[in-house]
Amino acid sequence: MAVTDVDLPRFARHVDYILLATVLGLVAYGAAIVHLATSKDPISTPTYYVRQQLIFACAGVVVMAAIALVDYERYRRWQWLLYGFAVFTIAAVFVLGPVTRGSRRWIDLGIFPFQPSELAIVLLTVALAAFLVDRLDSPAPRRVTLTVLILTAPPALMVFLQPDLGTATALVMVGLATLFFFGTRWTHFAVILGAFAAVVVLVLAVMPALGMHVVKSYQLDRLTVFLNPAHDTSAAGYNINESLIAIGSGGLSGRGSQATQTTLQFLPEHHTDFIFAVVGERWGFMGAGALIVLYALLVWRALRITAISRDMFGSVIAGTIATVFLYEVLVNVGMTLGIMPVTGIPLPFVSYGGAAMVTNLMLVGLLQSIHVRARDAIAVRDRVL
Repeated sequence: MAVTDVDLPRFARHVDYILLATVLGLVAYGAAIVHLATSKDPISTPTYYVRQQLIFACAGVVVMAAIALVDYERYRRWQWLLYGFAVFTIAAVFVLGPVTRGSRRWIDLGIFPFQPSELAIVLLTVALAAFLVDRLDSPAPRRVTLTVLILTAPPALMVFLQPDLGTATALVMVGLATLFFFGTRWTHFAVILGAFAAVVVLVLAVMPALGMHVVKSYQLDRLTVFLNPAHDTSAAGYNINESLIAIGSGGLSGRGSQATQTTLQFLPEHHTDFIFAVVGERWGFMGAGALIVLYALLVWRALRITAISRDMFGSVIAGTIATVFLYEVLVNVGMTLGIMPVTGIPLPFVSYGGAAMVTNLMLVGLLQSIHVRARDAIAVRDRVL
């Protein structure tokens, strides 16, 4: 099924409608909670954020459909172009990006701000998957693993230096996930884990003792405060404590319009990083549970596509996407519950933000492209047999 002669009726038959309904459900859920979280904010109109979120979602759906219509195998031949574009645009942020709240993450294109680090998640997923599949029969698997780590390092390091720790860790997760679904030996991961532990000791203990501080003090506070959030409730631990108060007060069914943590502006970043706390306070355990069920469906469908893909390339891409979604949900929900470090990772399809919304819908477009071609291949095989 080529991009130039797509059989639309056949394409429509092979779309994963459970995945599509799940994603649209998450988008609708997110729009509703963004509106509730921001309707009392001191802005010009109570519907500003939800209107912007819906505009982002509509643009993302269009991009998702365009990506789904293209056979994902076509992206394989563009692997180095995609990788180069990701690295180049991230590097351009340091030159062209304005400083906002102490960080450079965006390039102002006039019509809209462009965040290269979010797009890099999509591009790196495809580029690394293509690189690995092209070396499926390589006689030097250790060299392949090392090369993937080397390719992952520049974009992840540059994003970390912006600084954007959350997206940097997501890019690292992309590299590790592609290796895992490619079938890399467990011994390679053991070495990676050991090397990671050594780097952590070097960066957090040895280098500071020598007067060299790679990690900024506020980043270190955000990473460690979850171990004892009550230690500094007025500064580093403030966000987590207010989040825990919001979630705890929601109970089983939530406080509804009586929710005060958001409406009285106690909860910071209530429409972005800590929006799950708004869900917990407004709709309680039942509302939060419904959201988790939607995410479970999303990851399940992605893993199912991993299993039925017609080739290794599709399997690695789909498995990596499933991992990225699972990682982002676990980290975001975990940090609002005070059991994970605060890294600034948004909740997929729910947190306010155009770059994350469009990027996540692009990932869903890739999943649909893989699913449609897999089902089409199965249908052709069944007709032949």
